[in-house]
Amino acid sequence: MTEHGGDERRGGSASSTKRRRPVRGAGKAARRAAEALTELIRHRLEGVSAVCPGEDDGWVVDVDVLELARIPDTTSLLATYRVELDAAGELVQYRRIARFRRGAQDQ
Repeated sequence: MTEHGGDERRGGSASSTKRRRPVRGAGKAARRAAEALTELIRHRLEGVSAVCPGEDDGWVVDVDVLELARIPDTTSLLATYRVELDAAGELVQYRRIARFRRGAQDQ
């Protein structure tokens, strides 16, 4: 029991150790960004529309989410959020960069 408390004081846990590993590859970066964003904003994930290397070995990921479901589905409102991750895959910042109807064509 005391040993467990000692681990918490040092900040060492299995989940934090796992998060510190560098993110290798666009697929893993996309999954980390999508998970982090949906946890914060609580909107349903629709997909990832872009993944690019960022500064300092991090990643920039555009994540599409459903912001407002409507009937018919083609009138639902979706949004694209730009998520920036550091090299370890931790969320640095995010912001909404677009909002659009599902049935709308790209401009």
